[in-house]
Order: sequence, then structure tokens, then C-alpha cells
Amino acid sequence: MQELIAGVEKLVFDLERDVEHQRGALLLPFPGMDKSGASVCEFFLRGLCAKGLMCPFRHISGEKTVVCKHWLRGLCKRGDLCEFLHEYDMAKMPECYFYSKFGECSNKECPFLHIDPASRIKDCPWYDRGFCKQGPLCKYKHTRRVMCVNYLAGFCPEGPKCKFICRALPGNSVTPVLP
Repeated sequence: MQELIAGVEKLVFDLERDVEHQRGALLLPFPGMDKSGASVCEFFLRGLCAKGLMCPFRHISGEKTVVCKHWLRGLCKRGDLCEFLHEYDMAKMPECYFYSKFGECSNKECPFLHIDPASRIKDCPWYDRGFCKQGPLCKYKHTRRVMCVNYLAGFCPEGPKCKFICRALPGNSVTPVLP
């Protein structure tokens, strides 16, 4: 009887060998699984990754311009499929709800963007062309612009740092005079 029990220790099942060598082991395909700890898939960036959801690396598509407000609270369920950024970037934070709704935010350390309501108003295309018949009652912004004299003469040495307009405005047919 002891010989039967002693012989069992030397037995190795196929399943044990498969587990030991990780045969057939693949990642579980959970769509939307957040794999933020993994690096970005270089093959996917070049359009060559054939693994799809089975790939252990992150597949990020497109330029994500705003941080996900749900991710900030740890509640985003979309993972890599989310169209918003899952990365803390102050320049790409979403807009503060309280500041946009009430014009003020009581949180002194608010991480969200406080956008001035006046900056949302689009420029008046008629005023930009020279005259707006609505005048001060116009719902668009009337911004006084001064053309750069150097640009009109042919060249502005200040380039993009110039405080005047060094480009042709839309609908304006001003062309610089060349010597």
C-alpha cells in the first residue's frame, strides 16, 4: 500500500506542466478595462497592432483635449475607450461647473478651469470687416484692431510677438505693399 502512495509524488499531470509554462495564457478581454499602468502600444500608434482588446499595452486613439471629470474622482468606467484624457494635466482640465454657472467658485484650490464668460462671445464678423449696424446692441464682441504699419509696408520685424495685426483679416483684401 505504501508503494502506491509513494508513487503518486512522482506523477506530473499535463495540466500542471501547462500552468508551469504558461501555455495558452492570454489576458482576459475585458472591454474598457483601464490599463493605465501599462505603456502605450507602439504597434497601435503605427496602425499595426493585430491583438486588439487582447493587447497588454494601451491603445490610445486621437488627441484627447480635456481631462475626464469622472476619472478625476476615480469613477470612469470606460477606461481606454473613454474619449477624455486619463492624465492629470492642468492645461487640459474641464471647466468648473460653479464658475460657469454662477460666475464664482468658493474653492480657493479648485483644479478646474475658470473661463471668463466674456471670452466665450465670438467676434462680430461685421465689425471685423469695418462696420456693424447693430452697434452696442450686437450680441457679438466688437474688438478694436489696429493693423501693423510695418506689415502693410511689406515686413514686420516683430513677427508673432507684434502687438498689432500682422495678417489679413477674413473678408479683408489688404495685401502688403512690396518695395
